[in-house]
Amino acid sequence: MSRIPFIEARFFNPDDTTYTLEKRFVQHLRDLRSRELPDTSAGAEQADSCESAARRRHSTSPSEQERARIKRRVALLIERRKATSGMGHLAREHRERLAVLRDGVRLAAIATEHQADELAAELHGEMPWMGPATEIVWHAMRRSVREGWPGLRLPPMLLDGPPGIGKSHWARRLGKLLAVPTAVVEATSENASFGIVGSQRGWGNAHPGRLLETILQARVANPVLVVDEVEKAGKATSNKGHTFGLAEALLPLLEPMTAKRWNCPYYQVKFDMSWVAWVLTSNNCRLLPEPLLSRCPPVRLRELTPAELSEFVRQEGAKRHLSDIAVQSVNEAVDHACQHGMRVDLRIASRLIQRAEDLERQPVWH
Repeated sequence: MSRIPFIEARFFNPDDTTYTLEKRFVQHLRDLRSRELPDTSAGAEQADSCESAARRRHSTSPSEQERARIKRRVALLIERRKATSGMGHLAREHRERLAVLRDGVRLAAIATEHQADELAAELHGEMPWMGPATEIVWHAMRRSVREGWPGLRLPPMLLDGPPGIGKSHWARRLGKLLAVPTAVVEATSENASFGIVGSQRGWGNAHPGRLLETILQARVANPVLVVDEVEKAGKATSNKGHTFGLAEALLPLLEPMTAKRWNCPYYQVKFDMSWVAWVLTSNNCRLLPEPLLSRCPPVRLRELTPAELSEFVRQEGAKRHLSDIAVQSVNEAVDHACQHGMRVDLRIASRLIQRAEDLERQPVWH
């Protein structure tokens, strides 16, 4: 993985404390004065040499007035460093939290177009009904290689389709295949916008968002961020009555130019979020505002066919090491439901598989 700068801030040597800087200034002053003093003669007695060295140390030592000036200069230097760092407004623990970004963060990359083909083929083989989304990722992976980018950059995607077809499961699987961290945020949860981007100090329970926390923990600039059921997000309300919606929070992050210098509401520092892979899911994208749709055109997805459901059951059964009888029983239940006009999605199929596994693994009483 290559590394890129991620935070708009300057970092100084953490060992440069007030004590070490003052000590360095004092030593520098002594060195300057010692150059002006004559050397002791080479033929002097040992006692005379020791006495001479003591006199030299005393003559080069700063006076109390000079030590006070050194303290003032060190204090000014530290204040100037805070101002130029871009983090002078932060408390010490927050500056230390961001210090992990000193050397930049890593970028996951696709090595060759052949690797892109293999990853896309594996993803499509597992979930063929997600073909339109997989195709977008496939082309983006190949483009990253052709353009010689330092890492993989995926366009923001809005997966729109019926519930229970595995949209968020596809996104998690994508992150696993790409070997990048993946975070899933339920848009239906309270204050989902703050959960993703964080909140300013002054709001109740102010904190950095899931987006920045994911990158801070993994130190990878292009994680997969999944926002599930984005059309169902509510609006957060501050203690002063101001409202803040998820769509408004996402807009600057979905635009590469603004995402490159995104200002964190919590830390009030700019970060490069232009490499983040956004996957939004919805059951009805018509409920979303036009600015969001223009930045993230919907990818229309369909229901699974009975054959695809059967293949999903077979694959999941193999992963869980279920017997052929258990897999066949689940498939028969799925077929029976479909023949009677019932809608069977991946959630239902997964619950049936879990039930079959529980029955097969239960202890036998004699």
